[in-house]
Amino acid sequence: MPTLTQVKPQPTFNKEIAGFFIFLHVGALLALFPFAFSWSAVALFAFMHWLTASIGICFGYHRYLTHRGMDLPKWLGYTIVFIGSLACQNGPIKWIGHHRMHHAGSDTDRDPHSAKDSLWWAHLGWMIYKQPQFDSPEVIANYTKDISDNKFYQFLENHYIKNQFILGFIFLAIGGLPWVVWGIFLRLVVVYHGTWFVNSAAHAFGYKNFQLKDDLATNCWWVAIIAYGEGWHNNHHAFAKSAKHGLRPGEIDMTWMAIWTLKKLGLAKNIRVAKVKPTSNPTSTDSAFEGEIVKMAA
Repeated sequence: MPTLTQVKPQPTFNKEIAGFFIFLHVGALLALFPFAFSWSAVALFAFMHWLTASIGICFGYHRYLTHRGMDLPKWLGYTIVFIGSLACQNGPIKWIGHHRMHHAGSDTDRDPHSAKDSLWWAHLGWMIYKQPQFDSPEVIANYTKDISDNKFYQFLENHYIKNQFILGFIFLAIGGLPWVVWGIFLRLVVVYHGTWFVNSAAHAFGYKNFQLKDDLATNCWWVAIIAYGEGWHNNHHAFAKSAKHGLRPGEIDMTWMAIWTLKKLGLAKNIRVAKVKPTSNPTSTDSAFEGEIVKMAA
C-alpha cells in the first residue's frame, strides 16, 4: 500500500500551476482600475468570499469532510462541498488528502507544506513544485478511502476548473467585467492567501494553548479574522475533530457560528467539540490547557 516516503525527493518546478497563480494575481490587479469597478461587484466579492472561504473551505472541505466534525444530511453536505470546490483550491479528494497528510506528519518530512522548510514553502512554494510522494493518485487514495470512490466528489475533482469558468460566464452576463474581476479573480486570490496564511503564519506567529510535539501550529488572531476562525490553529491541531476552533473567550470563530446556526435548525447533528480547562499546576513544558472531544447535546 503506497505511503509517504521517509526521505523527501527533490521537488520539480510546476510551470502550469505557477502560471495559473500568476494569471489570477494579474487579473486581480484589474480591480484597481475604474473600468473594472462597481459597488455591486464589491458586494459580490464580499458575499462570495464568505461563501466559498468560510462555508465552502473552512466548513465543507475542512471541518466536515476532512475531520468529520459533524453529521449533515447528504444533500446539505454535497451542497457545502460543491461550494468549497468554487474556491478553486483543488477538488475535494486531493484537498482532503493533502490536509490529512499534514495532520499525520505536521512540520516533518511527511508534511506536504512543512513550515520547517520555510514560511514561503508553507505558504505557496509547496503548490508550485511537483511532489510525487504527496501528489500521486495512489498516495492520495490511501488518505481518502472514505471519499475517493464517491461519484459526486469524483465529479468535482475532475470539473472544479470548468465550474469556475461557468461561474465566471454567469457573472459576466449579469454584472459585466467588474463582476468577473471582483467575483472571480480578486476573490480567488484573497481566499487563497487566507488559506495559505493558515499554513504559514499560523505555524510561526501567535501563542499556543497546547504544547504539541514537533508541531509548530499557533493561534494567530489576524489569521483567524481573514480565515474565518481557522487561525486558531494550535487549538485545531490539539483537537482536530472539533468543529469549533475558537476554544477560549475572545477566540472568535465565524465558521463555528454557521455550524451552530445549522445545529439550531436541526441540520447539523452529532457535532464534536473540544471542552477545555486550564491545566492544574502546569510545569514549563506542559500545555496551559487540557481537554477532550465531546458530542454536543441535540
